[in-house]
Order: sequence, then structure tokens, then C-alpha cells
Amino acid sequence: MIIRAIFLFILAGLAEIGGGYLIWQWLKNGKPLWVGIVGAVIMILYGVLATRQEFSFGKTYAAYGGIFITMAVLWGRFIDKRFPDLSEWIGAAICLVGVFVMLLKR
Repeated sequence: MIIRAIFLFILAGLAEIGGGYLIWQWLKNGKPLWVGIVGAVIMILYGVLATRQEFSFGKTYAAYGGIFITMAVLWGRFIDKRFPDLSEWIGAAICLVGVFVMLLKR
């Protein structure tokens, strides 16, 4: 069950970060409107993916928060080519520990 949960969290993270990134590109960097629309559609997909979890709403979103933080740091590193500093890596690691603590007990 934890493997499925992590997989869904990663898919949701890609959808939320990817969709938000496209909207950011449209509004902040002058990309065409269709880029923003695609981003909005992907953000809807994120909302649907989150409902596929087996946990309660609060537990799902709390645990997802840790995954999201870590994925956002990685997105910045590999997509935006911005190198996170040590405090960002440590913060992300702490969040992941929290995720696993929350998911250990159903």
C-alpha cells in the first residue's frame, strides 16, 4: 500500500508542479495563453489523482505536502537549473521522514 501511495503522490506532484510551472510560464514569462490553459488542465488532473489515495483527506494532503516539497526542490534543480542550497536539501529530507512516519500507520 505504501508503494502505491508514494507512486500516486509522485504522479500528483508532477501534475501540480508541472501545471503550476506552465501557468507560471504563461503569466510571468510571456508564453502563449494555450500554455496556461494546458497548465490549468494538468492542475485539474492533480486534484483527481489526490482522490485516488486510500487515506483520509487530511492525512493525504499532509503526507503529500512532504512529497511536494521534495519534488519542488528537485524540479528547481533539474528543470529550472537552480541549485538548491544545503538548507533546502535538509528541509526536504526532514519532510520525507515526516511522510514516512505518517504513512506507517493506516
